[in-house]
Amino acid sequence: MELVNLLSPGQNISLSFSEFILYPFPGVTNHRQILVVPFFSIYSAIIVLNFVISYTVWWEKSLHNPMYILIALLLALNIIGTTAVVPLMIQSLFGQNKVSFSGCLSQMFFVYSTTLFKSVVFLLMAFDRYIAICRPLRYHNIINRSSLIQVWMVGLVRNSLLVLLVVFLASRAQYCKSNIILNFVCEYGVLLSLACGEVFKIHMVGLMVRMGVTLSDVTILLVCYVKVLRVALKIAASSARGKALNTCGNHLLVALTVYLCGILSSIFYKVEESVSYDFQNLSSAVYFLFPAIANPVIYGLRVTEIKDCLMKPWKKKSSVSLNNI
Repeated sequence: MELVNLLSPGQNISLSFSEFILYPFPGVTNHRQILVVPFFSIYSAIIVLNFVISYTVWWEKSLHNPMYILIALLLALNIIGTTAVVPLMIQSLFGQNKVSFSGCLSQMFFVYSTTLFKSVVFLLMAFDRYIAICRPLRYHNIINRSSLIQVWMVGLVRNSLLVLLVVFLASRAQYCKSNIILNFVCEYGVLLSLACGEVFKIHMVGLMVRMGVTLSDVTILLVCYVKVLRVALKIAASSARGKALNTCGNHLLVALTVYLCGILSSIFYKVEESVSYDFQNLSSAVYFLFPAIANPVIYGLRVTEIKDCLMKPWKKKSSVSLNNI
C-alpha cells in the first residue's frame, strides 16, 4: 500500500493502493491454469486471422482502395486491443497477477482507445458506402486520402480527449476497499468499485462518455445504412443491387457485433449483484475476444475480393499440381 495523503495530527489518513492483483474467474479454484489453453488458443487465432487479412490488403494492389484499407485498419485495432488484455490475463492465471496502478491506467487507456477508434472506423465505412452508392459520381472527389485523414484526425482528437478524461478521473479516486480485482482487465467500473468515498459523479461521467459515444455513433451509422438501403433497393440491375447490399451487410454485421457485445457486457456489470463474478468475466471475454475473431472470418468469407486474394496461392498450387500430373 502507498501513503497518498498524510494529514495533520488528529485527522484521518487517506490510504490508496498502488498495486492491484488481477484474479479472473474467482470461482475456478482448482486447476486454474487450464483456462490458459482456451484463451491462448483464441488469442493466437485472433492474431493469425487478423494479421493474414491485414497483410493481404497491404500486399495486394487490387485491394488498395478506402474500403479495404479501413477493413485492414479495423483488424489491426483488433490485434492491438486484444494484446492490451490477453497477455496480462494469461499471466494472472499463471499466478503472476500483480499490476501497478499506473499499469492499470495504461491498460484502461489502450483498451478504451482501440474501442473508440473502432467506432470511428465503422463510421468511415458507413460514410464510404453512403457516398459510393448514393453519390457515386462524386465518390472520388469526396472519398480520398485527404478527406479520410481529416475525419480520422477529428476522431483522434475526440477519442483522445474522452479517454484521457476517463483515465484522469479514475486516477483521482482513492482505492482503499481492496486491491483485488476480480477480473482480468482494469475496466473503469471494475476499478471504481474498489474506490472509497463518493465516486457517483465519476461513475456517471464514465457512463455518459460511453453511452454518448455509442448512441451518437450508432445513430449516424444507422442513418447512413438506411439511406444506402433505400437507394440500393431502387437499383435496377439485380447483380449491382446484390453486391451493394452484401457489402453494406458485412460492415453492418461487424459493427453491430461489437456494439451488441459491449451493451451486453455493460448490462451484466450493472446487475452484478445477481450475476456471479465468473459470468461477468465471461461476458468481458466475449466482449473483448468474440468480435476480434468474428471480424476477420466475416470479411474473409463474405467479401469476394478478399476471399479471392486469400485463395490465390492455393489456386496456383492446385494448377501447378494439375499441370505436373
